Amino acid sequence: MGTFFYVVLAFLVGVLVGWFIWGRLRGELDSLRGDLDRTRSERDKLRADSDRLTGELNACGKTRSDLERQLREAQASSGAGGAKASSQPPAALMSTPAVGKSAPATAKPAAAKAAPAKAAPKPAAAKSATASAPAAKAPAAKAPAAKAPAKTSAAPKAAPAAKKTAPAAAKPASGKPDNLRRLIGIGPVNEKLLKAQGVTTFAQIAAWTSADIKRIEDVMNFDGRIARERWIEQAKLLAAGNEAEFAKQFPTAGTASNT
Repeated sequence: MGTFFYVVLAFLVGVLVGWFIWGRLRGELDSLRGDLDRTRSERDKLRADSDRLTGELNACGKTRSDLERQLREAQASSGAGGAKASSQPPAALMSTPAVGKSAPATAKPAAAKAAPAKAAPKPAAAKSATASAPAAKAPAAKAPAAKAPAKTSAAPKAAPAAKKTAPAAAKPASGKPDNLRRLIGIGPVNEKLLKAQGVTTFAQIAAWTSADIKRIEDVMNFDGRIARERWIEQAKLLAAGNEAEFAKQFPTAGTASNT
């Protein structure tokens, strides 16, 4: 009887222990199932994000291809514009307007000299004709005197014009072309346009006048870029061979090319 009691008691204790262990294992199993469901939902969310990012990446690739195509078309159109500009006859870019202006300036002194020559016989005729010649002689004498300052004022104007045009006509004689792409702002396209207009040396750019700058900017579709990038200052230093000062003032410029 006592043995049976102990057997029943052991059975009951075993059932209680098994039920307790099974309850804990079942709780952990439910927790693992919850974690698995949560992980699956996160996986699905990540897949959706991956699909969305893939679509955006494809759209970016398409946009990039469109931009590259537009860039190639723009380069082709600019190349056609450069070819059209090069087909035009090259214009002289070295202060040609100054030469044209100096011609009328030099013509004025010639006219001023011719005027007193014609006026000279008048006082003589008035003196031999009547006794009232002294009254007429005084105005005649004043007229050449008044014209004399005009002649002297015109002469200095012609002299600076001749001084300005003399170096401009002498510089294109140097036949050896320079590497214009050393200047900041001049690339292959701009170099081709400048050569099409007859500009091949630093000395030519260094001697540009305001009229030359305006003509170049009209041809190359610039708007104040030559002054902003200081082409003339760079060209003066390179034309003078002052490499140290050029490297100091324009450190971003290359020794052979800026492209």
